[in-house]
Amino acid sequence: PAPPPPTANWPKTVPDNPEAANSVLMRAISLVGTPYRYGGNTPDSGFDCSGLVAYVYREMLDLKLPRTSRDLAAVQGPKIDPQRLATGDLVFFGSRGSVTHVGIYVGEGRFVHAPSTGGTVRLDSISGPYWKDHYTGAKRVLR
Repeated sequence: PAPPPPTANWPKTVPDNPEAANSVLMRAISLVGTPYRYGGNTPDSGFDCSGLVAYVYREMLDLKLPRTSRDLAAVQGPKIDPQRLATGDLVFFGSRGSVTHVGIYVGEGRFVHAPSTGGTVRLDSISGPYWKDHYTGAKRVLR
């Protein structure tokens, strides 16, 4: 896919279901600062990237999603052009055609994710130096 545009010019796409997207946004942002834990999928135990995504969607929308970033990338749903990202879309990262990381797009070129061992859930820019080079695509799971 094309690399995402710089955050300053980020287009705003209205989600198909603004109420659901807002609940996902608010819950994801409320978890910023939660410790990273490989295999973690609750605020008490900590989160890995796919555990965070699965938890937020299950808790807010009772939507059960797969548990790995690779399986999440295979979920049915439209692939989204970077310029058409909407709040609540899943954004994927990896290298050499393999998806290794997932986050929740929250708008203005930013996403919430659980990045790595020793870190915490945080907000990052898709156009940041590492993320723009490893962006592999996005999926819309909200309808």
